[in-house]
Amino acid sequence: MEDHATTGANDDGFGATSTADDVLAGIDLSGRTVVVTGGYSGLGLAATRSLARAGALVIVPARRPDAARRKLAGVKGAEVDELDLADLDSVRMFAERFRRGHDTLDILIANAGVMACPETRMGPGWEAQFATNHLGHYALTNLLWPALTAAGRARVVAVASGYNPDWSIRWDDVRFERGYDKWAAYAQSKLANILFARHLDRVGRAHGVHAFSVNPGWILTSLQRHLTIGEMVAAGWVDSDGNPAPGLFRTPEQGAASVVWAATSPLLDDHGGDYCADCRISRDGPEDGDEAARLWALSARLTGLDVAA
Repeated sequence: MEDHATTGANDDGFGATSTADDVLAGIDLSGRTVVVTGGYSGLGLAATRSLARAGALVIVPARRPDAARRKLAGVKGAEVDELDLADLDSVRMFAERFRRGHDTLDILIANAGVMACPETRMGPGWEAQFATNHLGHYALTNLLWPALTAAGRARVVAVASGYNPDWSIRWDDVRFERGYDKWAAYAQSKLANILFARHLDRVGRAHGVHAFSVNPGWILTSLQRHLTIGEMVAAGWVDSDGNPAPGLFRTPEQGAASVVWAATSPLLDDHGGDYCADCRISRDGPEDGDEAARLWALSARLTGLDVAA
């Protein structure tokens, strides 16, 4: 995920070693409302803290709200609500509660995710990684659409990963019912994050809503909870004692930098749909052709939600 080819159009001096606080220095988010899914652990927690310090009201929907409240205790400007991204009823209820309490949503950061988990079925038989990482956020965005469009200039940021050209959507078996591969399923969900942001921007630009996807870099967090030490040693991530490989991982604060940059940088006011890394627009993302629109149509069929219809 390192050594990204990036454009120079947005060169404001931030990069791979910048932190979220660095990016937000001098930016006043007072009066802005932000939703950060998974905003109570890892880079999501780092983003929540920095956004709140910059003056934003940050709503953190969490599958484990009690755990989220403990993690966010003392973070002024952060509030916790309940949300299970793999449960459409839960997504609907959260969106309804949010819209009753807030007229506008300025920033939605689709950060919560799962990686390389054992085969798990959720809802109507959805594969867990596609359901949590993509479909839940697709549904959430659609259900929060009135608040996003009411903001005038809103941004949606989908936290993806380092793109690999071998990634693909298994169009004929998106649920992985014909043989489950945890890494192929993860790759499919992260490619979906990138394609979702591409098409969302096309749908939203006429309404003042722009979308970006972000590769935050390598970060050692609870995201790796489904992997054994042996798997991470074999991958070269850690040694046999669990110590991270020197120079490989960023801190959560560094990982959150590109996320909050995509969410707030004024240099992106005339951009949208881009794949970002190291606080830059990256050239490493996929050339999606019609795939972004195809994924949107598939997601609409699976969830029954489509603000573009």
